[in-house]
Amino acid sequence: MSVDISNLSVPQSNVLDPTPNILKCDNISTRVIQSFSDVHTTGSGESKWIYFYGFAAATFLVEVIFFSSAWLFVWRRELKPTHTLEGYKVLSSNFRRYSYKELEIATANFKEELGRGGSGAVYKGILDDGRAIAVKRLENVRQGKQEFQSELRIIGRINHMNLVRIWGFCSEGLHRMLVYELVENGSLATILFNSNILVGWKQRFNIAVGLAKGLAYLHHECLEWVIHCDVKPENILLDQNFEPKIIDFGLVRGTVGYMAPEWVSGLSITGKVDVYSYGVVLLELLSGTRVSDVAVGLDDELHMELRKLVRTLSERLEKEEHAWIAEFVDFRLNGELNHWQARMLIKLAVSCLEEDRNKRPTIRSYFHLLKLIVRWIKLGEMKHRFAYESTVYLFVLALAV
Repeated sequence: MSVDISNLSVPQSNVLDPTPNILKCDNISTRVIQSFSDVHTTGSGESKWIYFYGFAAATFLVEVIFFSSAWLFVWRRELKPTHTLEGYKVLSSNFRRYSYKELEIATANFKEELGRGGSGAVYKGILDDGRAIAVKRLENVRQGKQEFQSELRIIGRINHMNLVRIWGFCSEGLHRMLVYELVENGSLATILFNSNILVGWKQRFNIAVGLAKGLAYLHHECLEWVIHCDVKPENILLDQNFEPKIIDFGLVRGTVGYMAPEWVSGLSITGKVDVYSYGVVLLELLSGTRVSDVAVGLDDELHMELRKLVRTLSERLEKEEHAWIAEFVDFRLNGELNHWQARMLIKLAVSCLEEDRNKRPTIRSYFHLLKLIVRWIKLGEMKHRFAYESTVYLFVLALAV
């Protein structure tokens, strides 16, 4: 069998032809390259935006996780139950108003009485935060409810080492109560007149200094000028170191035996009424007995007897003899005292008890004097004590207002 291929067109290639064959693919190559270029450009733009959004989202997520973790750490650290409780205690320890029910629970229905005075009875209590308190039920309060609360809010802002810290009050219905810090050794009156505890000379002198310091703060240093109006041993508490702390300042109006003459003369009440009362307390601190014990009867008789005592002391102070000082000072000390300090305190007491209030120095003047005495004792300059005595006394009178 034969096949005729003469009519078929077969590509011819002549390798000997010097002219190379050229592939005609210009149009195809152009279209292909153009198409590839379009695809490449579009994909690159989309990829860039995808990377940008992905990076931003990742960064945001990391920041959210970081700040959330930090906030959670701080929150858990700051709001632990112990810290919350401590914060509550700090807030609740500020001056505030207590309900009658709260104080009834704190005192176990006013079970343990610590003492009783002209202004009311005092009871021991424990607050729910563990603080030991003394609750005083006031009995002869003349202020109305609003006036009472207003005065207490002023008093609640006062804080000094020689003033009892007041935590709050109760003014509910007919109930008027004060909530104080509990002071360990009770009142000066109880220790000085009704106990077997002997207060030594050094402690007595320190009580005189601390009392003047506390009153000077009330009269001259605190933002709201306060007149105590009822300075007496019952309102002077002693802590475990026998440091005096004054209580009931600005609430009660005078006690017989400690009231200055201007109370009954109709004159305006100034800080000089506290100076007078301070003088009476000094005499009692020195003698260990109530000044009121020298007279029994009417109030004016008590005042007259006190005037006689002041005149007698003034006359003795003008003399050179000093044996009478040991006789006047509390016999329980058995003569263990500093005679010069005792003489100075007696002289201070006499100047405090001037009938004319303009002749009484300010309580700040007395405090400055007592500080000088303490300083001289520490410096050992007692060999010239009697020369110093007259100089210092003139110094006190010069400071009088």
